[in-house]
Amino acid sequence: MVESSLWHPVALVGDVAQTPVAVQLLEQPVVVWRDAAGAVQAFADQCPHRGARLSLGRVTPEGQLECPYHGWQFAAGGRCTQVPALPAFVPPPGHCARAFEAREAHGLVWVRMEEQGSAALPGFAAEGDARLRKLNCGPYDVAASAPRIIENFLDMSHFGFVHEGWLGSRDATAIDDYRVEATATGLLATGCKAWQPQSNLHSTAPAQVEYTYEVTAPYAAVLTKVPEAGTTALDGWRESIALFICPITPVRSRVWFRLAVADFDSPDEKLQAFQHTIFTQDQPVLESQMPQCLPLDLRAELHTAADKASSAYRRYLRQSGITFGVC
Repeated sequence: MVESSLWHPVALVGDVAQTPVAVQLLEQPVVVWRDAAGAVQAFADQCPHRGARLSLGRVTPEGQLECPYHGWQFAAGGRCTQVPALPAFVPPPGHCARAFEAREAHGLVWVRMEEQGSAALPGFAAEGDARLRKLNCGPYDVAASAPRIIENFLDMSHFGFVHEGWLGSRDATAIDDYRVEATATGLLATGCKAWQPQSNLHSTAPAQVEYTYEVTAPYAAVLTKVPEAGTTALDGWRESIALFICPITPVRSRVWFRLAVADFDSPDEKLQAFQHTIFTQDQPVLESQMPQCLPLDLRAELHTAADKASSAYRRYLRQSGITFGVC
């Protein structure tokens, strides 16, 4: 499965501390934890001895993951180091937990289940911009497929209805033509414009806002938005928002947003609250869509010129061989 060779977010970095954390990825239970060096580790959440959930165990003072059932201990990389019932026993190489690659980026723990090819972590250009403050918002557990959520993120024509009074108005719903081009990671949409009553936390007046959208992986996307000058309380306001999704099942997802904003003064909670408001307006609509998976046959649903970013996204998924969350 192509998806198992991709990097997927599974937890906030700060949530993986002293105890094992149970997560689910691509319908498989996974446990993430930190070894003695503080490096994040990811195993299949199943002891190879009698199948108990390793996430119910503990991390020993020596930095080993201990099974809750018989106390077998596993080192970073999955090797079994101790079987308490047989103190003199030296576990052979085959006595090991199934380990996955794990790393930290964008404030999240990422896991890759299979080492195939050279898949890179989804990019976020704003991450390295010291003029922008970064913080995470979420997670949100959503009864929708990851591709449905990405497509919604790329869509501007719902602003005047789902986000009326915030990102749009029923009196200004026309979508001007914009450009979409294919990229190595998905697509880039430029020249996207929307009239918005309150485009961001610091809006002081309605504004014409210019968006750029980029799909950076099958289940990741980034938008940047710049409002008209003079329409925000902060001069030079700009922001970039990344959407990172963990595909739990084909029709259930865990969602995080990574915010990069030109605001170093507002409390985290205030910045997160604006994004929370917007996404919780999207969520019930996303969960209502049928089918829950995203149809890749362009004949399965109707399309207009306003939908060309989402149509390009569907073509990209089909060309990439993605099968999880699509139909």
